[in-house]
Amino acid sequence: MIKSEKITMTTFLKKLRQEHDISQEFLAKKIGVSRPTYVQIENGARKMLVEEAQKLAQFFGLSLENFLSGKNTPILKVELEKSKKQEKQEQETRVSVPQEKVEKFKEVLLYILERIGARPNIGEGVVCKLMYFIDFDFYEKFEEQLIGAKYIKNHFGPTPVAFTEIVAQMEQDGDLTRVTKKYFQHDQKKYLPRRSADLSIFSAQEKELIDWEIERFKDFNATKMRDYSHKDVPWIGANDLQPINYEAVFSRTDEFSVRQYDDEL
Repeated sequence: MIKSEKITMTTFLKKLRQEHDISQEFLAKKIGVSRPTYVQIENGARKMLVEEAQKLAQFFGLSLENFLSGKNTPILKVELEKSKKQEKQEQETRVSVPQEKVEKFKEVLLYILERIGARPNIGEGVVCKLMYFIDFDFYEKFEEQLIGAKYIKNHFGPTPVAFTEIVAQMEQDGDLTRVTKKYFQHDQKKYLPRRSADLSIFSAQEKELIDWEIERFKDFNATKMRDYSHKDVPWIGANDLQPINYEAVFSRTDEFSVRQYDDEL
C-alpha cells in the first residue's frame, strides 16, 4: 500500500516536470540535492523529505497539501485590492488549520518559545513535535481539538503542514524572529518570541495540558524527540508524507496513552 502511494506521488512529480519541460538536473538544484538523488526521489527509490516537498510545491505554485495529494490546483494569488481580512482568510485556508484555530496555533507556539525556546536543545524539530503531542494528547484525553492542525508523517517525526506558512506570517507581523545557531556540529533553526502569548485564548484544561507537555519534553533534543515520536501509534500507522490520523490515539500503547480508560468502565 505504501509503495503504491509512493508511485502515485512520484508519477505526479514526473508529470509536473515534463509538463513544464524542466530537466531533472534543474529541479535537483532547486531542492538542493544532486541529480542522482533527485532521480531516486522521482523513481520512488528514496523518500522525499518535507523540506524538499515544500520547495517543489512552491516552485510549481501549489500548496504543500495539494502537491502531496497529487492535485495540480495552483494557489490563487491575492489581488492587491483585496482587504487584509480577505487575504488573511485565504492564507488560513491554505495552511490547513481551521480558521478559528489559527490564533491558537500562534499562541501555543509563542507560549512554548517563552517557556523553553531559549534552551539550547529547543530548535524547530523539538517545537514541531511538541505541538504534535499537545494536539494529539489533548484529543485523546478530551475528544476535542485544541489546535486541530494537520500533521504529516515526516522522516524526522510528525510535522505540522501549516508550520512554515504560519511562522512566515508571524515573522511578517513581528511576533517572532527566526535565527540559526550551532547545536553541537549542526545548524539549528530557532525562534525568538517578540511578544508574550495571549493566554486568555486558552481554557483552564488547555493550558494545564500545554504546561504538562512543555514540562515533560523540555529536556528532549531533536534526536530524542524524533525517536520517541516514531514509537507513537498515530505516526506508525500513517504513510510517508501523508496526514496522521487523530483517531489513532485511541489505539495507543500504555507508554503513550494519556487517558485512564479503566475509569470509564
